[in-house]
Amino acid sequence: MKKILLFSLIIVLLTSCNNNNESVKVSDNLISVLKVNINNVDYTMNLENNKTVEEFVNILPKTFKMNELNGNEKYVYLDESLTTNSSNPKTINVGDVMLYGDNCLVIFYKTFDTSYSYTKIGHIDNLPDLGASSITISISK
Repeated sequence: MKKILLFSLIIVLLTSCNNNNESVKVSDNLISVLKVNINNVDYTMNLENNKTVEEFVNILPKTFKMNELNGNEKYVYLDESLTTNSSNPKTINVGDVMLYGDNCLVIFYKTFDTSYSYTKIGHIDNLPDLGASSITISISK
């Protein structure tokens, strides 16, 4: 009986240890914001609660060079494909962070109407106009 209890205790301890390689579950409310640095200015990204975000958070930290597109967004293609649940938001708002397709991360810095579909990842409050040049962005937990 003592051996069974000891074995059970070891199993419980092993499964409850916090491992840095452990997947983050957004749905378990373990993480709801990310740290974002754009051209050396810090911001906070409030996250959606979906499978795409869980997968995205688990590839972080990352630094990207994001290119300009359409005078309203910055984009970068991820090395990984993520689960999608895209829909047409009708209106894109300044600070929206979306996934286009299954691997194109997009940050919008202007508000406009759209006919395209995206999977929502999050929102960056107080995002300024990011201008016509590319940006360097670092995203971390």
